Amino acid sequence: MRKRLLRIITCVVAVSILMVPVYLIAEEKINLNTATLEELMKLERIGPVYAQRIIDHREKYGPFERIEDLMKVKGIGQKTFAANKDILTVE
Repeated sequence: MRKRLLRIITCVVAVSILMVPVYLIAEEKINLNTATLEELMKLERIGPVYAQRIIDHREKYGPFERIEDLMKVKGIGQKTFAANKDILTVE
């Protein structure tokens, strides 16, 4: 019984670790003002179309002043911002 419980706990921990994106483990921040298309695509809920919109927005309007300005990009709202706010920077 004890071995089985230990095996279940080990599996749960292993699955939990695998579900954490690599960039969160490394605590790498993604700079909205310098990130490449590929770097932006590491963000949750951001694919190539939205990554390009972020780049286009900063080229048209200049650098982001705050991470919250990400929500000024067409199609990026509170849910996407909330999913990524801890790894975003504009420094």
